[in-house]
Amino acid sequence: MVRITSWNVNGIRNPFGYQPWRESRSFNAMFDILEADVVIMQELKIQRKDLQDDMVLVPGWDCYFSLPKHKKGYSGVGIYTRQAVCTPIRAEEGLLGVLTPPGSSTPYRDLPEDTCIGGYPTSFQVAELGVDPAVLDAEGRCVVLEFPAFVLFGVYSPANSNGLRDDFRYGFICALDTRIRNLEKMGKRVIVTGDLNVSREEIDTARAEENMRELGITRDEYLNSPNRRIFNQLLENGKVPGGRDEGRKKPILYDLCREFHPMRRGMFTHWEQKINARPGNFGSRIDFVLCSIEMKSWFSDANIQEGLMGSDHCPVFATMKNVVDLQGQQRYIVDLLNPPGMFKDGKRLRNLDPAQDLLPLSGKLLPEFDKRRSIKDMLIKKPSVLGAKATTSSQPESSNTIAASEVDRQQILTMEQSDLPSGPSTQPTALTPMKAPEKRRQIGSPVGKSVKRSKSRVGSSDASSLPKGQQSLKSFFVPKSSAVEASGRIPSLLTEQDDFGVSYCKTLFVLINGQASQQNPQSRSNLAPDTESFKLSNTAGTTLSLLPTFSSSLIDPQASKESWTRLFSKKPPPLCESHHEPCISLTTKKTGPNCGRQFWICPRPLGPLGQREKGTQWRCSTFIWASDWNAPGGQLN
Repeated sequence: MVRITSWNVNGIRNPFGYQPWRESRSFNAMFDILEADVVIMQELKIQRKDLQDDMVLVPGWDCYFSLPKHKKGYSGVGIYTRQAVCTPIRAEEGLLGVLTPPGSSTPYRDLPEDTCIGGYPTSFQVAELGVDPAVLDAEGRCVVLEFPAFVLFGVYSPANSNGLRDDFRYGFICALDTRIRNLEKMGKRVIVTGDLNVSREEIDTARAEENMRELGITRDEYLNSPNRRIFNQLLENGKVPGGRDEGRKKPILYDLCREFHPMRRGMFTHWEQKINARPGNFGSRIDFVLCSIEMKSWFSDANIQEGLMGSDHCPVFATMKNVVDLQGQQRYIVDLLNPPGMFKDGKRLRNLDPAQDLLPLSGKLLPEFDKRRSIKDMLIKKPSVLGAKATTSSQPESSNTIAASEVDRQQILTMEQSDLPSGPSTQPTALTPMKAPEKRRQIGSPVGKSVKRSKSRVGSSDASSLPKGQQSLKSFFVPKSSAVEASGRIPSLLTEQDDFGVSYCKTLFVLINGQASQQNPQSRSNLAPDTESFKLSNTAGTTLSLLPTFSSSLIDPQASKESWTRLFSKKPPPLCESHHEPCISLTTKKTGPNCGRQFWICPRPLGPLGQREKGTQWRCSTFIWASDWNAPGGQLN
């Protein structure tokens, strides 16, 4: 059986942050978990320059992309096909055929009939759309593949966007409707998959009836919204109040998921992330696998996979039978999903030939991925040019080898002499920095092999062995000058045997004490009872026998830390009324006087009703403006 899966991934790498994709983090493993043979992804949110090897060079798979030409991190559709099961015979990008194939300047719609998919809207039909065709196809919203049995559309329709792009959205759905109907008139079967951003009727949207009452509209007005009306006229059993429009009298497509589950409620494929609507299943069904009515008997199952996380949408799939009825004949489906001569009666006759079977739109033929060597090829050591010359020469191999080694030795000696410092002595000293070891080569070693660097004696007490300008770690803690040394009270506090941390603290304290006594002799008594109580010695290995006791005038460091922590730490969130759980903070984005204000609400997700509830497990009615929350007193202003 062949399974077709459609999934709006909300970013091509987004699913890998979730289980079960997080463990393998590979597209090959993802497709195996989906048990799919054709995977259509929408909303890739990636530019062509950011495509990576693991996205394109998936073992055993081919891929086809339509990415936005202008906007970054926006839209994008990709179709992956398992090469062991199916191989398309044509591939195109865009709905209207105005784009050009890779390496060509001729638009798809102007190619010869036997090299293009066809069904493109006529000039008159394009004019009725009210949208610039080049702009519509440049947003990366459609990939079209043709197999011998049908034409497959991978579609990402524009969203509502608060009414800002209603004209563009309506133009896109009309262009899709026109292209599908034109292909049907040509006698071609069609499968349409993807995120169409429109629901069919009330059963496909949570609280649809309540929303209609709140908006004050009737059911007929709801079903007659422009995009929904166009969509339902494409579908068998689609509800179209007032009758179908002229030119759309005939339904073309069959909604597989709904027809396999006609009475199932809550069969949603998209949930709003901003309100955490997925746990309560407050969503809508806007992702589809649709097929020509003639093909509806070819499928054995269709469903959603709401349990698979990784996006604000879930995958939708349809499974094709192994043997299908094609115009009264029983045919193996793999025979109809591959070029002629590749399969016969369900058995493979020949393997995939990249030179013959890969299409120009294939991701593997992109210049940055074409003719890419495998890892195995890169690890194979190729013979050197010198060795090749020695092998092909007519002279004996031994004489060539000796001559070559003498030449190499002479070149190496020349390079070694040029690297040596000038002057009578070649031994490096503290005043003569040594050349970097990586640039030196051993005499007689192969050219290009660097001498292994020996470990430096950073911890040595002999400072003269260090290169010029380099200091020992001890030198950072020894005072360089001043009055404290001149007073003679600190002969030496750091010794080789001293504990590093204790010595540093002693030195720091005495420095502060000495500087304070110079600036203000009276302040000396505020720092320690008696500096002379320290027993200082110049003998190596001795330590101070007594640490000073600070007077009460010094600030308690722990109390100071707590004060600063209270000053800069965030206010604790309030607890919600019903569940007594810490609230979450959100920001108002709706235009108006409160735009940009932060507020606190219950952390739980919305329930199936899509509204705040009391006494349930779902989100309660707690709402507190952040400016009204006074955390220390726990009271509202």
